[in-house]
Amino acid sequence: LRSSPHCGTKGAEQETVGTMSGQPIPPIVPTGGMATFNMHHGFTEALVRGMRSGFLGDSDYHHLTQCETLDDVKMNLQETDYDQFLADSTAVTPAIIQGAATRKMVTEFQYMRAHSVEPVSKFMDFITIEYMIENVMLLLKGTLSGRDVNELMEQCHPLGMFKESTMRLCTTFDNSPKGYADLYQTVLVETPVGKYFSALLDEKSSKLETAAEVRHVLEEVEIEILKNSLMKLYLEDFYYFCMELGGDTFTVMGEILKAKADQRAINITLNSFGTPLNEPSMRDGEGWPTRKSLYPSIGFLYPEGTELLVKVADEAALGSALDKVGGVYAQIWAVHQNEAINDKSIDDAFFEREVQLLELAFEGQMHLGCFYAYVKLKEQEIRNLVWISECIVQQQKDEINKFVPLFSLNAPWRVGR
Repeated sequence: LRSSPHCGTKGAEQETVGTMSGQPIPPIVPTGGMATFNMHHGFTEALVRGMRSGFLGDSDYHHLTQCETLDDVKMNLQETDYDQFLADSTAVTPAIIQGAATRKMVTEFQYMRAHSVEPVSKFMDFITIEYMIENVMLLLKGTLSGRDVNELMEQCHPLGMFKESTMRLCTTFDNSPKGYADLYQTVLVETPVGKYFSALLDEKSSKLETAAEVRHVLEEVEIEILKNSLMKLYLEDFYYFCMELGGDTFTVMGEILKAKADQRAINITLNSFGTPLNEPSMRDGEGWPTRKSLYPSIGFLYPEGTELLVKVADEAALGSALDKVGGVYAQIWAVHQNEAINDKSIDDAFFEREVQLLELAFEGQMHLGCFYAYVKLKEQEIRNLVWISECIVQQQKDEINKFVPLFSLNAPWRVGR
């Protein structure tokens, strides 16, 4: 993994960095400064900033929340950038709206990717890796549960799709030591996320070809722990890639990725209560998996804050640790404690903070953070559409305004709520 201390690579100042297979990686092409950025990336940046104007505004959300049926929602969305995205759908459900909106976002992303050159193209490929990990984990978990491969493929996120034949091979391994060995040796290493599996298994055992070792990791370890471990490696890799790019790209993306790493650390700790990961022997240590091993080695909390998280055993101790950290995390924990009163969850608080950082990515120019921000803000917009649609279907109009607005003058972080 590029320049990640977790994987023992050398510093970013080198011209080439060795991969785990020993093959050199070409030096990263600089993004360029004020004099040269637009020459190489001006058109692609213009595309994403033009698409930024297509986000739903306050008036659009007001009209949507007044709808009585999903047909009304469809009609109102025709007056926005979504236009005729539901034209081929005879029936309208929240799931259909979600699927069509996601496909529209992916089409726009792929259009920008097709017009990009290095390092923008590599940066955009990094964005898709998160969804590839989600898809691979979905396929593995579904296969272990005996679900149909076609059903699993339909549920995969379109932004994380890669070669279909390889994806289907992830579901064909035998439930035997040889099957697990074949899964790693011939399938997982061939996926775009293969280097993260390799790094993870390399941590666990120096004998990657041993079928028993691969089986132990994939069969006896819970899929969620495996997923969290892969996401940790991905976030670190993405962070150090942005660090090598430097400039405003690292300034913007560093803030976003560190906040994301902190969110994962806090959620992993909170979700570990009542599970084996909360046992004293499973909280700390150099082994794997432990709760500490799942925390990213980046973030505003790292390392002092994550050391506090390692020691907590219940929600009260977690609250005390975040109070010591102070700042935004103490405020987010206060939201969690008052959830029954304010009807806002800790996830809502994290979403609001993420939206704030992502919106700020559009305030500067000549950096790559706006591409990441576009995808994540579109995801939030789709969540908003699904929430509004579900409230209409379930006739819960009192709850319909509990979504996170985007680029809104009424946003909680702008009005101080």
